[in-house]
Amino acid sequence: MRRPIDSLFGRLALLVVCVLLLSHFAWYLLVRFERNQLQTRYAVEEAVFLVDAVRDHVRREPDQPLPSRVRLVDPTSNDVPPDAPNLPMPLNRFLDDVRDRMPTSTQVRIGAPGKPPTLWVRSASDASWIVVPVQPLRPPRPLDRMVLWLGIIFSAGVLAALFAAWQLQQPLRSLAQAVARFGRGLPVPPVRERGPRELRQLTHGFNQMVQEVERTEHDRAVMLAGVAHDLKTPLARLRLRAEMMDEPKMRDGVVRDVDSMTHIVEQFLVFAHDGADRSEPVEVDAQCERVVRSYRAVSSGVPTVQTDLRAGPGFRLPAATLDRILSNLLDNAHAYGAPPVVVSTARTPRGFTLAISDNGDGIAAQDLINASRPFVRLDPARGGNGHSGLGLAIVERLVRRAGGEWQIGNNDAATNGGRGLRVQMTFPLESELRAAAASESAW
Repeated sequence: MRRPIDSLFGRLALLVVCVLLLSHFAWYLLVRFERNQLQTRYAVEEAVFLVDAVRDHVRREPDQPLPSRVRLVDPTSNDVPPDAPNLPMPLNRFLDDVRDRMPTSTQVRIGAPGKPPTLWVRSASDASWIVVPVQPLRPPRPLDRMVLWLGIIFSAGVLAALFAAWQLQQPLRSLAQAVARFGRGLPVPPVRERGPRELRQLTHGFNQMVQEVERTEHDRAVMLAGVAHDLKTPLARLRLRAEMMDEPKMRDGVVRDVDSMTHIVEQFLVFAHDGADRSEPVEVDAQCERVVRSYRAVSSGVPTVQTDLRAGPGFRLPAATLDRILSNLLDNAHAYGAPPVVVSTARTPRGFTLAISDNGDGIAAQDLINASRPFVRLDPARGGNGHSGLGLAIVERLVRRAGGEWQIGNNDAATNGGRGLRVQMTFPLESELRAAAASESAW
């Protein structure tokens, strides 16, 4: 199951959302704190200005009435509020700030609660208490318009960041798809070089690597095909001369050697063939039954090839590719395995599977990794039996070109009655196979 968080775009999106969320939350707290500080400072400055204005007014024009909500109160009046020590923290901070702006030993108090907020101030030079209104210190509201604007800015930032992450992910996705095609042995067109400088350099290096590998593969295929093709004519003449020999024993031995060499040459030609298979797709189950039937017809005694075909009519492969896969694997099983050889197909959630297993000794665990390498013969004595070490390499190349994957390993003795070698190929389901074929034809 694919998880969005596993992709580069998913992780970039999660990172961007978390960073923006943290930054906006921090800015929101900072703005609220600064706004509270500004409110307190403004209230202090306003109160100090009013007190200084009242003092100046009393000193210059004591007979003139005071402004509205500003009054002078006799120190012996009962209206003078007591000095309350247990005030809320914002009020205590406000009073401390006002005292700092006033002369030393100035008394500063807050009016009685339940009435419009007032500030009572009396210094040593004041004959009366100066009472001035103060701006109420309102606590910050839990939600305000700032939250709405932060939400809008956050959403816009997330959308822009996701678009930038998507733009960065697209070149990597194209490169990953090209790497996957290259790993399956499919033709890889040049990947467009876009994105950041490092990504462009990576794409450029990948394109150069693909070109060099294709050039090397082409040169090797041309050389191999040319040598194999040039050997066919001398082999045909050699076989003709061998059949004209009088001594039967020598004639049969030479003919067998020529047939082995001819088989090796044909394997060379198949391995060197680098073109796409344009043959008609056939049902794998039906074709496997026909191929197995032909093997049974030429084998002596009881049939040594069994079938367990359960994939259904939806499993289809190009006819030439399927015939080459089956012929190489069945020849390998007959040559090095032991009966019975089982050809099985199935439909699984991952795709269609085609497997061929035998009941022989299998391959040593340390040799499994080299079993499909070209020109590798695990048994040195096999070289004289018409084997070139290309059978499994051809199968691997054909499977990858058909869009599938393969696994080679030994069977479990408890489940198969013997050790034996098992080659299992997995191909995508019909819809995926059709899409892969369409994309390949488009290239």
